[in-house]
Amino acid sequence: MFAQEPSVVLLLLLLVCPSPTQVMASSLLDMTAWSPGNSSPTAKDCLQVETRAGGLTVHCSGLRLMKVPLGLSNQTVCLFLNKNLLSSLPPNSFSTLLQLHELDLSNNQLSTLEPGCFYGLANSLRLLDLSSNRLSRLDPEVFGGLQVQVNFTHNPWHCDCSMQMSVSLMDLEASSVERVVCQTSDIPNAGTVGLPLVLLVEDWDLCQSVRRTTDVLTLVTMFLWFFMLISYLIHYIRQNEVFANQHFEYIKFLENREPFSPIEFLKNL
Repeated sequence: MFAQEPSVVLLLLLLVCPSPTQVMASSLLDMTAWSPGNSSPTAKDCLQVETRAGGLTVHCSGLRLMKVPLGLSNQTVCLFLNKNLLSSLPPNSFSTLLQLHELDLSNNQLSTLEPGCFYGLANSLRLLDLSSNRLSRLDPEVFGGLQVQVNFTHNPWHCDCSMQMSVSLMDLEASSVERVVCQTSDIPNAGTVGLPLVLLVEDWDLCQSVRRTTDVLTLVTMFLWFFMLISYLIHYIRQNEVFANQHFEYIKFLENREPFSPIEFLKNL
């Protein structure tokens, strides 16, 4: 529904997640600076703003976080973890945030998304930003059940069967589709590198490394060549049979003729 009505999504987000101007105008619940030496950051290290609807927008941007903060309120509807040092997301990273609508994980160092890392968000999450990270592969189980618009542009994607299956489970942002580019691919064809992923999976089946658009044509062509070959062989065999029969009749004719005798020939003269 959200993919078809982007204006509805934007309207809801404006009501749910305050803009930077609204954040500055809102009352601040907490603004404690987080120390990079703290290995277990908590929600108190982030800027928390109450929304008009009564939920919380939590800003943890640019704090050099290496883990998702502990103790995030289950009233959180928007969570900004962008511009940090997150390298992986373990299972149940956000399992208590059952009202989370928007999650921004852009500009981190994410290279691994473990199955179950988005557990608990299937009924609430609508926007997910994974752009500008280090993601190269996706496990289809990671996004299972999520009806979400995802932005994962500017990642060094390796386009393979797993990636194809994952994309089929997700609803990509329209603005991101053409910028999801394959840096490497399982297909032994240099022409596939640098292509947008969506265009590649339309033309190729990455799980079988064959072209979708030429499968039928290839089969028809092979059938025609096989038919022509069989037809030629049948014609060749029949022609040879005719020549063989003619040759055999000629040999029989020669065998039945009397031997030539010069003496008998002279007598007849």
